[in-house]
Amino acid sequence: MNTIYENTVKGKGELASAFLEEKTIILFGDSAPDTLKDYCYTIDVKDAAAKIEAGQTLEINNAQFKIKLVGDVVQKNLEALGHISIRFTGEDDCLPGTIVVEDSEVPVLDIGSVIRILA
Repeated sequence: MNTIYENTVKGKGELASAFLEEKTIILFGDSAPDTLKDYCYTIDVKDAAAKIEAGQTLEINNAQFKIKLVGDVVQKNLEALGHISIRFTGEDDCLPGTIVVEDSEVPVLDIGSVIRILA
């Protein structure tokens, strides 16, 4: 598999685990608004090597999840702001800035966790 995108969690807001019940994690670059910082895992803003699409694989700390849906602004937001939501629900629709992966338990994220998108 080729790596389309790779990043490492460098910060964790005090309330970043607040959305785990909803099977959601929120990533944001250093420019996260103060009202959201506490709810986000902080990453560097980086470009993807190719288009992020359904059918690819999300990998977090070597655990792999099939990507079902990619919202219309995921690529733009990720590359400009480092901001997306990832839902582990397997649902059939999503918000524009969200990646939906297969229904599964949310992996534990912490500082140093590696996030990859593979094709």
